[in-house]
Amino acid sequence: MTLSVTWSGTLSAEEGLGEHKRLLSETCARYVFRSSTGRPDWTCVVVGFSSGYVRFYTESGVLLLAQLLHEGPVLQLKCRTYEIPRHSGVTEQHEELSILYPAALVTIDGFSLFQSLRACRNQVARAAAAGSDVIQPPPLAYKKWGLQDMDTITDHSSIGITTLSVFNQMKNASMLGGFHASVKGSPPAMSQYITVGGGPYTGFYYAIEGSSQPLLSHVALAVASKLTSALFSAASGWLGWKSKNEEESVQKQKPKVEPATALPVRFGLPDSRRHGESICLSPCNTMAGVTDDFGRVTLLDVARGIAIRMWKGYRDAQLGWVQVSEARGERDLATSPSMPRRHAQFLVIYAPRRGILEVWGTQHGPRIGAFTVGKQCRLLYAGHRLMGVNSVTSQGWQIHTQQVCLFDPVNGALRAVTIPFHLALSDKKSERAKDMHLLRRLTTLLRSREVDVLLDIKHPAIKKQALESLLSNKNAPVFCLTNVTRALLASLKEQDAEAVDESLLQFCSSQLKLLQLYTDVQLLHIPDTSPTEPEHPSFSAIEEDLARVGPVLQRYTEMNSRPCVSFAQDSSGPLPVRTFLSQLEWVNGELRVIKQPDTDWTQLGSFLFWGCLSGQSPLQRVCETLQESGISPQQLLSLLLSVWLNKEKDVLKYPDAVSHLGTLLSTLSSMKGAVDESWDGQCVSPWWQQVRTACVQSESSAAALLAALVAHRVAKNAITRLGESKFQEDWECVSLELEQWVVCIKQLEDVLALQTLLCLPSPQGSTGGAVTRCSVKTLLESGRGGVADCVSKLIFRQGVSPDLLRDILQRRGENDICVCICVVLELLECVCQRFPNSLSPDVLFAHCSWENVVQWNKDPEVKTINNLKAVLKSVSAMMWQTFIVKRFSATAFLMEKVGKAPKDRLCRRDVGMGDAAVRSFLGSSVQLLQALMEADSAVEQVSAPDMCVEEVWGGAEGPVSIVELALDQRSVHYPLVQHHCVLASLLQAAMTFSLRLKPLSLFDSKGKNAFFRDLSSIQLLPSGDMDHNLVAVRQEVSHSATLSIGGRTNSVKHSSTEDMWPSVCMELSSILQVNTDILRRHLVCELYNQGLDLRAEEVMMEVQDKDVLGSQLLVLTGQRLAFYLLHSQSQTKPNMELLARLPPTLCTWLKAMDPSELRCPSVPLSQSSRLINKVIEMLPENHGQYSLALHLLEAVDSLHEEP
Repeated sequence: MTLSVTWSGTLSAEEGLGEHKRLLSETCARYVFRSSTGRPDWTCVVVGFSSGYVRFYTESGVLLLAQLLHEGPVLQLKCRTYEIPRHSGVTEQHEELSILYPAALVTIDGFSLFQSLRACRNQVARAAAAGSDVIQPPPLAYKKWGLQDMDTITDHSSIGITTLSVFNQMKNASMLGGFHASVKGSPPAMSQYITVGGGPYTGFYYAIEGSSQPLLSHVALAVASKLTSALFSAASGWLGWKSKNEEESVQKQKPKVEPATALPVRFGLPDSRRHGESICLSPCNTMAGVTDDFGRVTLLDVARGIAIRMWKGYRDAQLGWVQVSEARGERDLATSPSMPRRHAQFLVIYAPRRGILEVWGTQHGPRIGAFTVGKQCRLLYAGHRLMGVNSVTSQGWQIHTQQVCLFDPVNGALRAVTIPFHLALSDKKSERAKDMHLLRRLTTLLRSREVDVLLDIKHPAIKKQALESLLSNKNAPVFCLTNVTRALLASLKEQDAEAVDESLLQFCSSQLKLLQLYTDVQLLHIPDTSPTEPEHPSFSAIEEDLARVGPVLQRYTEMNSRPCVSFAQDSSGPLPVRTFLSQLEWVNGELRVIKQPDTDWTQLGSFLFWGCLSGQSPLQRVCETLQESGISPQQLLSLLLSVWLNKEKDVLKYPDAVSHLGTLLSTLSSMKGAVDESWDGQCVSPWWQQVRTACVQSESSAAALLAALVAHRVAKNAITRLGESKFQEDWECVSLELEQWVVCIKQLEDVLALQTLLCLPSPQGSTGGAVTRCSVKTLLESGRGGVADCVSKLIFRQGVSPDLLRDILQRRGENDICVCICVVLELLECVCQRFPNSLSPDVLFAHCSWENVVQWNKDPEVKTINNLKAVLKSVSAMMWQTFIVKRFSATAFLMEKVGKAPKDRLCRRDVGMGDAAVRSFLGSSVQLLQALMEADSAVEQVSAPDMCVEEVWGGAEGPVSIVELALDQRSVHYPLVQHHCVLASLLQAAMTFSLRLKPLSLFDSKGKNAFFRDLSSIQLLPSGDMDHNLVAVRQEVSHSATLSIGGRTNSVKHSSTEDMWPSVCMELSSILQVNTDILRRHLVCELYNQGLDLRAEEVMMEVQDKDVLGSQLLVLTGQRLAFYLLHSQSQTKPNMELLARLPPTLCTWLKAMDPSELRCPSVPLSQSSRLINKVIEMLPENHGQYSLALHLLEAVDSLHEEP
């Protein structure tokens, strides 16, 4: 390193009284200010003089600012810069410049100082550019404390703002104020200062924030000399003085000095003989080192104000601090990224008289380093960083550690002190700590493949840990691992047998064998150009089996060949050696595969067998290598089946994979220990049972079926050879093992057909969940209704309607359905042929209806319940009790509360769906209750379905199916179902026509108590004549409903739904004991009022009391004629003449009519003529209005005859 002088010269400044000035060598400090980008921008040198002046210079000696803050020599200048808090419990500290005088302490806020110096620097630059010689420096805001109760002060340290705990606050209040002292609610924020000197040896001062206002002092020096000449004169080196050639001298007045605010010492460390010389604060403001004239170094606890440690024999010592952060690895960042890092602090002590530099761990740590250096060196420790930084400008910065350097003036060397973090954890003489350091070093060197340090570790446990770390490294090649393990094993064998750790020796030996096996298998999978081995003879019968399952297998392959998302880590690649070692272990001289619940053997199986299955590796040599390795045949079989079943898509791409699998199974079954020698074929072999267990548990249906077909042929050949050796050739061998294979293959073929159906893609925009994956095991564990449950989910996901499902089950409608449904039809027919009992029409309809209601309950806003009449009676009762009654009762109570059809917001709050969905839900509820009543009426005519399953699925055990639960339900109580149906119809009518009613108030106490009960229970229902007041309320509600139905008929398009409501209204009225004839008359009048004469005539035929109806219709006819003659805008002269010829009685009666009550007054005269004829037919001749009706008929006919 080469050091160069940037500027040299004489600092001079003008004093008002012309006294001699003396620069104190200890009061010169250098501060680096940041730029807008966060990097060092420019440097300011602060100098304190014996006259009390503090002057600020640039690096080139240009004076920026000068202040006289106190009369007296400046003893110390110290700066505190901004520190980013390491965690939320640390108080944020701001920048500050502190100036120590013999009896006063001046503090200047760092932010205001930074702004003032930057402004002065800009003014100097502008003045130099403009040739001006006058600048106006801004004043500084500062605080001035008069330090009391201390004899002499030589050094100080500003700790920053602190807050006492509640206990310390109460303790201080009691000590200062006595027994009757008062304590504030919250501890105040205080600025803490520590001074060293004499009487006492160390003093602690606390200034409460806000107790003293900042002072604005006068500027002590106005730079008014010839600025230009000073800037460009190389010999001047100062700014603000006139040239020597000028004769004038400027006399300046001495600036005013503000008095100091008294600050008594709170407490101290009294030692009458000891005199403190310097104090050095730690970077985190928790500890401080103090030197004294006795050659001691004392470590202070700043918060508690006590000495916690003392070192002897360090006269004229110089102190510095090093703070080291713990390095965080990738694992720490992944597990706890938000946790703060640990920090360690080290105290650096330079003893010049002894020529030694020592590093000590705090607070009670040992000496971790000692270095012999020169006696003329200087320890450089600034104790601060860049100025001009705050919480906003420091965002995104990486704070660097404060550097401690040692400068040797003899040779000009500058050495930095760097300390590793782990030295703070233990003594370096501890061998375990040294080994841990070597382990960390090994981890670092693994990337460079320099692993010789492993042999230097002494402790066997740490040496084993280091070897494990090496073997688990993903960057280390296998040959490097093999060489290191072999070298370590050789070094262990060379040692004394008694001194060698047996576990470490066995571990090295086993890992070396595994590495050798990994290398051998890896070499076998390398493509070889040598002549290939003769192919193993294929099984002739397997072709027949493949031809039988070929169509379903081809369709399954097409369904599963769609593109899918894959990730880089899932792609097939070479097995890492660390994964290979982690999945194998040596136990008692035998190589075993580690079995763990979450272990995936696919990678290991692919590494061992995939080359053989794809035809790229020699089968016999691979099997021989694996047999010599010591792995049991059972575990090899598990690995082979794992890769075969988990790589189904890859297996189906290789046509020869089936024959290669047969060769591998034959070879593995012929190994020693595979098939028990005592097996005779009449009992179940554990070897082949392992294959069947893996196949029935796998969800890869095609791969499982192919593996079962191959294993069946291999087992059959083995049993045939066994039978030929024991019996004559004419005898056919019958084996229990082969019967097990027949059942297993039949089950796998059924599952393959079912899985092909379930793999159908969902229509765009449909819901219902992901594709269901099934296996033989899951179907057996799902009970007798497992197949129907899977198919019902698919039918719902495909959006197949119940009518279309009925056609599919009856094998009809092939020409009228789309291509997608044709595929569903084809696959569903195939599955139904394989499951004729599990997918009978009744069972499938029951499951589909249940699935429909389940999906509706998840999202009632989107899905609706349709075609509920097609389900069984008991299934409907279960639906009602499980899903419907809760929302139904909520709707009834909500309408009872508001007294009308509730709005959308209330429906969503209480029922959980919007008003439109509630309207649809009530209609479906009416259908469900009607289906229950119809099914209960025909229960004696229709027999219950028989629940049976196919023979190969007879062992199914699991939850009870929906149909079985439905058959176990009790019969519903018909009157109670009808009672709920009446309420549901009322609610639906109220929501449809926006009626104002309270539905539950239309029933007496018995009727209210019977609602929302179990439909199979016997409840007390209303019987006999009802209360007249209740009947009157029902009559009023029925009348309002009739009027709404009539009004709705003209406002909407005529449909079958509108035709339904009049009959529903009459049916409800009869059940509610309301006179239906009155309602029919109201309906007839309302229809005539709407101008719907033909529909009114249809309803008129059912009216019993014709006389009353005739009188009502006579008034309506008069209203029509009055509108035509008196209120129509197209009045003609013949009409007026006819009005004059009418009888006075009729004319007066017509004028009394109010045509505004008619909803449709403009009706053709032909309809009015037909209506008056109907009225004359209904009225008897002796009726009081009969003659009036005849006059009306004559008037209408006369108008009709007018041209």
